[in-house]
Amino acid sequence: MILPERTTFTTITFLHPFSLTDVDGVQPAGTYTVETIDRTLDNLSFIAYRRVSTAIMLPAVGASARQRQTIFIDPLELAAALKQDAQNWVEPGKFNARRSSSAQ
Repeated sequence: MILPERTTFTTITFLHPFSLTDVDGVQPAGTYTVETIDRTLDNLSFIAYRRVSTAIMLPAVGASARQRQTIFIDPLELAAALKQDAQNWVEPGKFNARRSSSAQ
């Protein structure tokens, strides 16, 4: 039997602070859980899924560390933010000219 819906939890890590359109403010670097919900497409001769939602779990504002808030986000924007974060990564001991702000 095929379930009509599947939920996937993924752990992602940002090495730098980040922001997303549907999230208030800048979020600190850290590890976050992303929940993706897909539903099966009906009337096909094979199994296929369509993504119906993507959400990120954030610490709840003004609450205990154990509480979380779930914010629905655009998965393409999340992918772009992760890509940008990875491009800003500097190997320890290496110099990144793009980050240099010293006067010439």
